[in-house]
Amino acid sequence: MLVYLHGFRSSPDSFKARLLATRLAALHRSDEWCCPRLDVSPRVAIAGLDALLSRFEPNSLCLIGSSLGGYYATWLAERYGCRAVLLNPAITPHLDLQHHLGEQTLWGSEERVMIHPHFLEELQDLWVPAITHPKRYLLIAAKGDEVIDWRDMVAKYANAHQHVIEGGDHGLSQFGDLLDEVLAFADAPAASAE
Repeated sequence: MLVYLHGFRSSPDSFKARLLATRLAALHRSDEWCCPRLDVSPRVAIAGLDALLSRFEPNSLCLIGSSLGGYYATWLAERYGCRAVLLNPAITPHLDLQHHLGEQTLWGSEERVMIHPHFLEELQDLWVPAITHPKRYLLIAAKGDEVIDWRDMVAKYANAHQHVIEGGDHGLSQFGDLLDEVLAFADAPAASAE
């Protein structure tokens, strides 16, 4: 099962989620993936993901997390022992999102959400100082990411499978070109990721 975790102020209707859904549908694999809508509260989002992921065997599960979704995917991969693909993952959102407190608009919609100060503490509670099994991770980091420094991503996921892209952007506008690599890693036998 592939579980796509969208980023901060994003949704299951994000560009990358739609590309992944389209590719899996073309492969007649639509029933092998999901993209839950993540609550703006990290604690609530993780509780919902715990309820979802607990239904699957870890070796049959691969998380694909973008930005804040990558931060969540890291914590969950450590908790469940599953594989994770990280797309320009957030490294320290409990620090970086301080200037996003208050009312915010979700990308691509007019829906507004409130970002409370205690959400930063909830994010801090999910911080993973170091990953324990680097080969269970595939990091895709763009040097042109305007939000997160690619060097921080590479350092955080040292010894993981890494694909560092020259240029690019935070949203990974070239994600369509990366789908085969993402799916190959997700579909690899679990033992090869140890």
